[in-house]
Amino acid sequence: MSTAQPPSPAADPAPAADPAPDAEPTAAGPATAADRPADLAGIGVGPFNLSLAALAHGVPALRTAFYEQRPAFHWHPGLLIDGATVQVPFLADLVTLADPGSPWTFLQYLKAHERLFPFYVAERFHIERAEYDAYCRWVSQQLPGLHFDHRVDAVRWDHEYELFEIDFTRLGPTGAADAHPHAPATAGTDEEGRTLGRAYARNLVLGVGTEPYVPEPLRPLADAPNVPVLHSSDYLEHRERLLATGHVTVIGSGQSGAEVFLDLLRNRPLGAEGLHWLARTPAFAPMEYGKLGLEQFSPDYTRYFHTLSEPVRDQLLPRQWQLYKGIAHETLDAIHHELYRRALHSDGWPGAVLTPGVSVRTAGRIAAARLELHLEHIEQGTRARHTTEAVVLATGYRERRVDTLLAALDPYIRRDASERPRVDADHRLVLDPMIKGAVYVQNAERHTHGVGAPDLGLAAWRSATILNSLLAKPAYPLPSRTAFTAFGLQPSGRCGSVIGSPHLPDQRTPLNAGRN
Repeated sequence: MSTAQPPSPAADPAPAADPAPDAEPTAAGPATAADRPADLAGIGVGPFNLSLAALAHGVPALRTAFYEQRPAFHWHPGLLIDGATVQVPFLADLVTLADPGSPWTFLQYLKAHERLFPFYVAERFHIERAEYDAYCRWVSQQLPGLHFDHRVDAVRWDHEYELFEIDFTRLGPTGAADAHPHAPATAGTDEEGRTLGRAYARNLVLGVGTEPYVPEPLRPLADAPNVPVLHSSDYLEHRERLLATGHVTVIGSGQSGAEVFLDLLRNRPLGAEGLHWLARTPAFAPMEYGKLGLEQFSPDYTRYFHTLSEPVRDQLLPRQWQLYKGIAHETLDAIHHELYRRALHSDGWPGAVLTPGVSVRTAGRIAAARLELHLEHIEQGTRARHTTEAVVLATGYRERRVDTLLAALDPYIRRDASERPRVDADHRLVLDPMIKGAVYVQNAERHTHGVGAPDLGLAAWRSATILNSLLAKPAYPLPSRTAFTAFGLQPSGRCGSVIGSPHLPDQRTPLNAGRN
């Protein structure tokens, strides 16, 4: 469904008004405009919450607001390497797989920028990361209800008025807390003069994303000033310095590590590459791209995974690493081609070493410009010292901690045996019934929903699922079946019956039945 017309790409929207004032509740209830709280407030504006905001824009009756501490949308800016592509097809944009007629599709973006016919001729199914980032920024710059430069500090549940209170700080141009030019007169200030605000919402959605992960042995070096040990998320910022460094080591066996290694390899001197690529995995393995394998990124598999017991899910996830931690076939081919080309045009093997099956035990500095890594080969059981001048950690990301943000709600969050939040089939945290509102999560539920949780291909479906659960009548009808594979002998939730079997009614009670 779609009710809005495609926006003009040249539009420079004025800042949207806050959905609720920065005021305290009065005896009669939340003051002034807080009598009209947001139906859904989002914390964080990454691709997943941007998808939710875009689909919510097609539901005029739903009041939404999204808060982001950054001044504008950016998607992994340190990894927008020239030529690097998104690992999902362009149809996995913010909205298409839930609403192909939306004004916020990637094709609408191309049309607005007069690139629809060149894209058609190019016959590209996987677009460059830089173009995906530009598309998302185009949406974020015109979609109403997004509040950048707003850092959410805390959320609480007001039992009397049955609303979430959202405390935030308005940030200035430098990212520091500062007065905001559009702050309402009712905005307060603290003892340091920072502009504070409060908004109200019936429901929340957390989309705060992930943060770079640095393995314990390398944290002292990564945290030390002026030491050339950096996470791949900052690669482009340091690229020129790395290209001028005598020897660089890349650690990590996933797509980011492969892209960084390939970019350095292509741009360093022939015969003097000075590169070493290390990985814990037993091989530099390709991503699973078999069509039936990719069905594990379908809604059907997500629903199936959610019905499994906690111990089974925890055993299954580590075995699925090649579904989301492998390397694109094209990238592996490009690396081998570049290595072969360099071997062909030099007097011997290129000065690049690729070693899988290795872990870093400890690390330290041995001179002003040299680093030493103590390595262990997992299969051989051997150890060695490795010296280098710079290290790029392509070691992935971890879910961002929200302990402080949700401290006031923590007593109401139901947890599993491993103290992780329980999440129901509609991506809601399972809360104490005293909390009447819902708290949804995006990309924080891999332990309950499987490998598809961080996958861009499921963004629109998950957003539509969240919106539908808020409404008396679904705004976005979703398919009951999305894969040819039947993942179990019994139907999983709403995914229908097993192929070749009679329909068996689902007798399970949802974890959070009856809540909005």
